[in-house]
Amino acid sequence: MNRLSALHCKALPKGSPALDAGSARSLLTELATGWAISSDGTELVREFKFADFYRTMSFVNAVAHVANVEDHHPDLEIGYSRCKVRYSTHSVGGLSDNDFICAARIDDLDA
Repeated sequence: MNRLSALHCKALPKGSPALDAGSARSLLTELATGWAISSDGTELVREFKFADFYRTMSFVNAVAHVANVEDHHPDLEIGYSRCKVRYSTHSVGGLSDNDFICAARIDDLDA
């Protein structure tokens, strides 16, 4: 468990500022290898690989639980043995601490 995964998401009203590029890059260093910030700086993305469909769906269900508890929901692209997770905070139009907190919690699942 790292510092970020010990935190909880906070509601961010529409129009709240997104993280600046430097802050986002700094938070990225606290996550497991594999996470990346999209080229336009608005998404945090990682693709996870699994041995089979059952393990993929088990991971998806665990991510759904994290999303429910934190009330912060990723976009998921699911295939037989993979799941791509994309976080972005729509109310700020980019990245927020919430995206990195949830990513850290997912890192804990994958450990």
